[in-house]
Amino acid sequence: MPHERLRLLLLLLLRVTLAKRAVAEAIGTALLLAAVVGSGIMAERLSGGNVAIALLANTLATGGVLAAIILTFQGISGAHFNPAVTLAVAFRGEFAWREVPAYIVGQLVGALVGVGLANAMFAKPLFFASHHARHGFPVLLSEFVATFGLLAVIWGCVRSRKEAIPYAVAAYIMGAYWFTASTSFANPAVTIARSLSDTFAGIAPSDVVGFIAMELLGALAATVLFKWLLR
Repeated sequence: MPHERLRLLLLLLLRVTLAKRAVAEAIGTALLLAAVVGSGIMAERLSGGNVAIALLANTLATGGVLAAIILTFQGISGAHFNPAVTLAVAFRGEFAWREVPAYIVGQLVGALVGVGLANAMFAKPLFFASHHARHGFPVLLSEFVATFGLLAVIWGCVRSRKEAIPYAVAAYIMGAYWFTASTSFANPAVTIARSLSDTFAGIAPSDVVGFIAMELLGALAATVLFKWLLR
């Protein structure tokens, strides 16, 4: 009986700890989406129709917030903020599969909250479907490359300079905004949430499935490759 009580207590503590980490993932992802969508709206308003300037402003805001939230939540949840990252870490055996659903739910809920907040802050409907078409082979290939590169950066830094991950990830995403035709979503939760904002950062709902498929393939390819490279 004492052993059973101890086991139940440990399970309860595990659930509480997992709940806190899932909440941290939700908050971090919400802030990320608020930054991506909110800065896109602001950039479009202030750029006078210059798309390059708008994209540059969107890039800088996203990169700055991404580095900050990774630094903030890395010690709590690992700062995944991305279902592709969570799945990749679990695939490598460094994260319990039983905890994956809680993380992904937290990320998806956080992403939706972040988009809703961004839309609300700029007096737009809380959620409204985007009409920004992002399809075709070049764009889908871009999402594969963007997510492959993101996971490559993470795995390389985990091996050599773990403390550099926040800055390396932010720097890579900022660069990938410009060298990929898709402007580097590289995150299924981000992709889903951005389909609910018909603004600069949006994506048409009909294009979401293709993006997510390529993001997951890119994450898997990088994870398998770096497992071999770093063996």
